[in-house]
Amino acid sequence: MKIASFNINGIKARAEALPRWLDHAHPDVVVLQEIKTVDEAFPREMFEERGYNVETHGQKGFNGVAILSKFPLEDVVRGLPGDEGDDQARWIEATVVGKRAIRICGMYLPNGNPAPGPKYDYKLAWMARLEVRARDLLAREEPAVMLGDYNIIPQDEDVARPEAWRDDALFRLESREAYRRILNLGFTDAFRARHFGPGHYTFWDYQAGAWRRNDGIRIDHLLLTPQAADLLRDCQIDSAERAGDKPSDHVPIWADFDA
Repeated sequence: MKIASFNINGIKARAEALPRWLDHAHPDVVVLQEIKTVDEAFPREMFEERGYNVETHGQKGFNGVAILSKFPLEDVVRGLPGDEGDDQARWIEATVVGKRAIRICGMYLPNGNPAPGPKYDYKLAWMARLEVRARDLLAREEPAVMLGDYNIIPQDEDVARPEAWRDDALFRLESREAYRRILNLGFTDAFRARHFGPGHYTFWDYQAGAWRRNDGIRIDHLLLTPQAADLLRDCQIDSAERAGDKPSDHVPIWADFDA
């Protein structure tokens, strides 16, 4: 089962790039971030005609997440538990069943800038709720994947110019500590389980020739419960998508599982 994450930075803007990638990458399950549309306006037919079941958690103009799956989607949940007053569409989860059942938890974690400030406080509070949900997933002792745009640069090797990001909400010490607390509960970073060293990125800004200079950051991650990590066969970043026509500033990252 090939499971991917892709921050598309607007479904309308990626009306050509996303189907093109789906047609040559053939993922079984895709979690999308920043669909930037309400559920009713999401172009479901584009994906259903390719064999995908579609579930969305949309929001007008910004945020929004979705799951596309060639397997039936069961027990769909929208919204990260822990704050009933949080109306930002950043979390969706469901179970997919291939050879084995896997719980898919898709997220668009808050950016948090400017930091410090209210937006950064919201980011850290959201991550505290994420840690609670992560503990619940581990307690189930079942295969689960928490994947998406984490808006977290875990380490210096995950950014081309660490010094330029020190005070950014994506790289501040408090952000990385919150991410590390979740990882250290017993999750596996799927990409780092297969690849080592610097130079691996999932995001390049549209400005200042970042893609041309490979001035990137790795902020899209797949964290696996031990049961999912046991099934992991491969994990790759489709960086070439950044060079295509009308690209997102993110590229897909995917993992293949014996499931």
